[in-house]
Amino acid sequence: MDITQDIRPLTEFKRNTTRFISRLRETGRPSVLTVNGKPALVVMDAGAWQDFQDRIEHARTVSAIGKGLDEARDGKGMEAAAFFEKLGAAGT
Repeated sequence: MDITQDIRPLTEFKRNTTRFISRLRETGRPSVLTVNGKPALVVMDAGAWQDFQDRIEHARTVSAIGKGLDEARDGKGMEAAAFFEKLGAAGT
């Protein structure tokens, strides 16, 4: 984010929506829109938003894998065969 370009008043966005949309698509950076000088909204290109969501999901997955590995190192959990045996018994 470039605070000199990406923080703008909502009224400016409303007056120049087409220009804002073009810039959002070109840069991929979100814009913070202010109301009375305070941050109120964030707008961004849909492709950039999807990329952001994908990165969040990736980070969550990596974190969960790390947590699972830590638990395995600490002796928590059970062997896969025992888990599936227990799972099969629960279904009967």
